[in-house]
Order: sequence, then C-alpha cells, then structure tokens
Amino acid sequence: MTRTVHPIEEESYRRLRARVDTARLPPLTRAVVERVIHSSADPAYAGDLVCDEDSLRAAHAALHAGAPVVADVEMVAAGITARTAVCRLRDAVAAPGLTRSAAAVRLAYGEVGAGAVWVVGCAPTALEELLALDAAPALVVGLPVGFVGAVESKAALRAAGLPAVSNVSEKGGSAVAAAALNALLYAPAPASFPAGRTPAAPGRNPALGRAEHVPAAGQDPPSAGSAGHRLNPGP
Repeated sequence: MTRTVHPIEEESYRRLRARVDTARLPPLTRAVVERVIHSSADPAYAGDLVCDEDSLRAAHAALHAGAPVVADVEMVAAGITARTAVCRLRDAVAAPGLTRSAAAVRLAYGEVGAGAVWVVGCAPTALEELLALDAAPALVVGLPVGFVGAVESKAALRAAGLPAVSNVSEKGGSAVAAAALNALLYAPAPASFPAGRTPAAPGRNPALGRAEHVPAAGQDPPSAGSAGHRLNPGP
C-alpha cells in the first residue's frame, strides 16, 4: 500500500523512537509495536505486547494475498483504513450463554471460514468464542480491553498456540487493535522488501534485531542470557 505520511505522523514517530528503542526488533514486529504506541501515545506497550515475527510474516503474506479481515466491533472496522473489514455485530442477537459479540463472531465465521485475519479490540467474549470455533485463522489480533475477562482471554489465545498479536495487561481497545492490523497492511507486499529489512514506516531506517527487551531511551539492554521481552512468544 502506498501512503502519504503527514508531517505530524513523522514527528510522532521521531519522538516515539527517542523514548523507546525499537531498532533491534525484527521488521514486522517493529512495525506493529511502533504503530500501536503511535496510536495510543503509550510507550508501555513496548513491554506489554506479545508478537512472533514468523506469524506476522505469514499473516502479512496472507493479507497481501487477499485474506479477509474480520473485526469484532464497528469501531475496530472503522479504524482499519486499508481494507474493508467484515463486522456482523449489527446482525447478531444475544442468547442465553452467548453474548452479542460472541454471536457476531459465529456469524462472521460462517461468512469468511478458515484463513481469515481476526481483529478483536473490544469484547473478551468475542475472543473466547473465536477460540472455541477452531477457526484456523491466519492471524488473531487479540487486544480486547477491560477488567473482566480481557487478561484471561488473551492468555487463552497465547495458550492456544495460534498465530497472534496480544498483550498481557488489561489494556487494549479498538484503536490499538486496528493499529496493529494497519501496521501489516501498510507494510509493502512481501516481494517488495528484502528479508531482514524493515518495511516502510514514517522516517524509518532499515534495522535488524530480535524481539527481546525494548528499553526506553537511556536504559541499558539486557545482558546475554537474560529474560526476553514480552515481544517474544509470551505466557
């Protein structure tokens, strides 16, 4: 996707990188982390997100091959700016033991089937229902927000072993979920950039690295053998 980047966005990324060192992250992981932080103005996401570069690479290829995108709520769908997302919440009806958000996931799965990219930024019950469906997704962006069920549903997503972007804490939401997906959509098609090079993003230089600790500016990186950052596959 070709984008015209506004000077305000370029300045936002410059300030972001002055506060959080993302240069060592693998290309797509870096794109996702930076886009989420940019959308939320919350550098703490650098220590909260859980990503896997191989999963992001496969999902990136699937998106550029036309994989459908499903959003749990219309706010997430509205935030996905480079693709029309399926959202069946308006058509869904709650039932005993089934929230409206979970019912919408069932409807959407009946429409798109296996191989879709799912973006959940609001309802933990939507993520729980997706896991119960055994939907064989290309990727799940699981970033629901809330004090009830959000942490547990995201932990269940990681335990399921599905290709995913998630975070460990209660925070999340429509804006950051859409941002994570946009990062993959904005990145050039797989053949457009060499392996190991960072996809286009505002003011970005090519960078190599592993998804380990992302220190804030002025902090020392961890020593060899120390515990990895949550951007490694997490609990």
